[in-house]
Amino acid sequence: MSVVAVLGAGAGGLSALVELQGAGHRVQLWNRSADTLAVHVPDGEVRYAGVLGTGTVRPDLVTTDLPTALAGADLVLVTLPAPVHEAVFTALAAAGCARPVVLNPGHPGGALHARTVFVQAGVPVPPIAELSTLTYVGRVDPDGLVRTTGRAAGVRGAALPGGQVALDGARELFAQVDPVADVLVTSLSDVNLVLHPPGAVLGAAWVQATGGRFTFYREGMTDGVVRVLAALDEERIAVGAAFGHTLLPLVDEMALVGTVDAATAATGDLGGAIRQGEANATIAAPGSFAHRYYREDMPFGLVPFLALARVGGVDVPVARSLLTLARTAVGDLPAGRTAARMGIEHLGVPEVLDLVGGVPA
Repeated sequence: MSVVAVLGAGAGGLSALVELQGAGHRVQLWNRSADTLAVHVPDGEVRYAGVLGTGTVRPDLVTTDLPTALAGADLVLVTLPAPVHEAVFTALAAAGCARPVVLNPGHPGGALHARTVFVQAGVPVPPIAELSTLTYVGRVDPDGLVRTTGRAAGVRGAALPGGQVALDGARELFAQVDPVADVLVTSLSDVNLVLHPPGAVLGAAWVQATGGRFTFYREGMTDGVVRVLAALDEERIAVGAAFGHTLLPLVDEMALVGTVDAATAATGDLGGAIRQGEANATIAAPGSFAHRYYREDMPFGLVPFLALARVGGVDVPVARSLLTLARTAVGDLPAGRTAARMGIEHLGVPEVLDLVGGVPA
């Protein structure tokens, strides 16, 4: 049994809370917003439904004070969206966090970003590991009920040098974590990096016209969108190859996670596999440009991807075009996870590989 500080009371954090407490671990739940906790964890209790069962669970601790959440924890599990990572990493550094930190997920470049924040703060870098994708598919209803519609069957996991204890902790909590060479593999295996930008950009007019009243993974995955998605995936695989890594095609990565049917994936029909996937079947399209498919997956998915592509010397015109169109249409996207924020601004391939402790697969 471990004591886990779960940072984040959204669908990912609450799903982790449900599963970990069910497995006998103690959970200390932290969230920055007291208002969110009041809705999602009223009276210190979480209501849940879906693939993890139906019922209620009460964490050992619920708090908005980070040092309190970290006290006595064996491991820190960050289940927050990438746009708030900077603030959370800064807070962890200010608290002098030395406990193993697991980013579930890291989003592209997450572990490198965390390392940079600690280094710039002059604080020793704790053991850091990241997962390639969130271990759950879920949403929180307006009344606070967390609906977990999917649980990842397999995810990639890797640690920065010195972070093996964090990766070991992740594997203790989540048996489906498959260790890979380095955090470049986990970052480039993030399915949302490829899965969301084409549909969000090409479906932008319909998002605004309907307020997102269509299913993103079914009605939104037209043949044209899938062709762009496939081209973006080819660029992702090419960037991985520039660092000596062989990445799975998106459809196989999604089959590993469990968000598409393995038999359909085996046919190579990317569009059919996505449209027929049950875990994502009912997920609605973004209701506006404020949605995370725009404000997270563009600046915190495509931006770090383009940075890695530059280091690897790989031309990625589809990724570059999607980001340009998104910035133009949305108008106020944040800078995102830049090369400087990952600490790779002036590095080449050998230096980046040395930084992540990786070796070509």
